[in-house]
Amino acid sequence: MRLSQNMMYQNNLNSILDNQQEVNKAMQQVNTQKRVITASDDPSAMARALLYTDKIQINEQHGKNLTMLKNRLSTQETVLNGIKDGIDSAYSKAIQAGNGSLANVDRHAIADEIESIQSALLSLMNTQSEDGRYIFSGYQDNTKTYQFNATTGSYDYQGDQGQHKIKIAEGVAIKSSDNGFDTFENVAARLNVTSNTATPGAGVTAGTVYVEDQGAFDAFHKANYNADPTAPATANTLTLDMAPGTPNTYQLSQGGTVISTGTFEGNALEVAGMAFGFSGTLPGSMDFTLAAPEKKNILTTLEELTTALRDDTLSGDDYRQRLADAMVGFDNAKAKVSSIQSALGGRLNTATLISDANADQDISNKSAKADLVELDMAEAITELTKHETALQASQATFGRLSNLTLLDYIR
Repeated sequence: MRLSQNMMYQNNLNSILDNQQEVNKAMQQVNTQKRVITASDDPSAMARALLYTDKIQINEQHGKNLTMLKNRLSTQETVLNGIKDGIDSAYSKAIQAGNGSLANVDRHAIADEIESIQSALLSLMNTQSEDGRYIFSGYQDNTKTYQFNATTGSYDYQGDQGQHKIKIAEGVAIKSSDNGFDTFENVAARLNVTSNTATPGAGVTAGTVYVEDQGAFDAFHKANYNADPTAPATANTLTLDMAPGTPNTYQLSQGGTVISTGTFEGNALEVAGMAFGFSGTLPGSMDFTLAAPEKKNILTTLEELTTALRDDTLSGDDYRQRLADAMVGFDNAKAKVSSIQSALGGRLNTATLISDANADQDISNKSAKADLVELDMAEAITELTKHETALQASQATFGRLSNLTLLDYIR
């Protein structure tokens, strides 16, 4: 085969250009420390690497969400601890207020202290997040959680029952807040009778009924209260019939059904945690009604207590009932906050577990991606050296061939 001068030049030029391209590619790989620079280098590896890139980016967002979640839950936990401390302080003041030797001025001073505690709790319950949203208002987090209602004399919840969630992993979203309804509103008030003044009958001219043993009364109330909304209006009215004797006898009935019987002396008796007192003669009766169970937030409970402490006209029995209302309310409010804290702690633990799992997954994804597209430096430098040697050989060969003449062969 005859080789023309042009063909030799072109072949050598192509060889040099090919080797230059290989050297350039090898240098790019070393500089970027990536084996696959463009999709054409390894389409399959690049496609799989892009999938891992997506997973890594999603995992990074989950990491940011986890940080936000932990911060918000930690803030809420701190606030709830402060609220529990405030409730404990109010409870101590209520015990102090039960001292029978206190004068009215002393009770007023305690009322001032409890009012300060109430202001602190109101501030905590209206806590805002770092972006200015009220953490206990549910989905209505642009609305102040609690405000005082001057008409009713109570503190009204302004939020809803929603709970925000933050996604921290694929298919895993954790509540980042607790609404005020579940935390503060859903607190049982003290069970009681509707009125401490009983309706007298027959020889009894006046009667009173006070809850003295709360535990016994709670059990009695839960066993006998009729919560059916279609029940007659008198379904929860009970009658205490009393007859003279040695000793006197009583019969407690509800809707004609006898609940309890027993004996007593004088003009006072205790039944199911209730203390009855009456005036008049026997036989006689007293009617009273079980109050419906209700919910009451801690702010309203504190408001009612301060009102009672400043009311100098309350009788001793009525005053003690107000203190009992408050102390049961404090106990129930603190128990509810503790329950919310327990659930919050569980969420924090879950967030920590997910965080650890996400970190492990991130390492795995990055390692898998590296195996697909990143460079083995030793191998890459070897390849670069090989292509540089080939380029140098091509250049040297081209130089020698381009200087050949016919005289070289004649000699």
